[in-house]
Amino acid sequence: MTRANPLATKSKIKKFVSGFFTYSALILFALMFLAPLYIVLVISFTTKQDASSGVISFFPQNVDLHAYEEVFTYTGGNTNAIPTIVRSFINTLIVVVPPTIVGTLMSAVAAFAFSKLQFKSKNFLFAILLGTMMIPNTITMIPAYLLYDSLGWVDTWLPLMVPGFLGTASCVFFLRQFYYSIPNDLMEAARLDGLGNFGIFTKIMLPLSTSALMAQFVLNFVSGYNAYMGPLLYLQSPELYTLQIALRYFQGTYSTDWSTVMAGVVVSLVPTVIIYLCGQKYFVDGIATSGMKI
Repeated sequence: MTRANPLATKSKIKKFVSGFFTYSALILFALMFLAPLYIVLVISFTTKQDASSGVISFFPQNVDLHAYEEVFTYTGGNTNAIPTIVRSFINTLIVVVPPTIVGTLMSAVAAFAFSKLQFKSKNFLFAILLGTMMIPNTITMIPAYLLYDSLGWVDTWLPLMVPGFLGTASCVFFLRQFYYSIPNDLMEAARLDGLGNFGIFTKIMLPLSTSALMAQFVLNFVSGYNAYMGPLLYLQSPELYTLQIALRYFQGTYSTDWSTVMAGVVVSLVPTVIIYLCGQKYFVDGIATSGMKI
């Protein structure tokens, strides 16, 4: 009869205890983030009276779909118009998708230059770029509004789209770290084959950075999709409203049907959840391989 190894037993117990506390902490944090979303979902299926009572139950006492019917039929009083939620969603896609695609590519070009090319004052210019990340948006809000107003861009989508076409400093920083992980030997071999910087970027860097680019696309899309302050500041015509601003339509002046408001929130969450689920593999791979040799 063999005797158990005390060291192996102690190691197993230590591993079990460590795993127990680790997974317990992860479950606790997951519940903290999911609880508000679950409350929103429950309220969206309750009646107007139950939603206004202030009492939140784990399951809706009276399941009611009137909130979703209101969300998908509300037209703001114009019977010939398409539903407000649909129109604002289309507006959001127009405002967010083109700048996200072009801005991510522009950020990739800048990241390639800062990581692989040699030019004068490269580190100084990159330091200035990082410095812009330290400036709060509230400081530049008034000067930006005055600039766009002088250009006649207020009450248009241009203030929300044009800056996005130029990329973001955070995206440049992330992709720069990723490009540093790509060996320079690939570039040298490509130069021997006759490729220039543009060819190296399009035929080598972009294919190798698909995961990182998709990760940044998801982050930039979600950021633009959830933007509230910019559309609230620059958009004045209801037909131009994005989804986050249009959700205010479901909040009354004197009383609010909170079930309808929460139903609108649930509907607005669906596209971002789909985008994340579709790009989850690229998102995880892009984050995991950043700064690592590949």
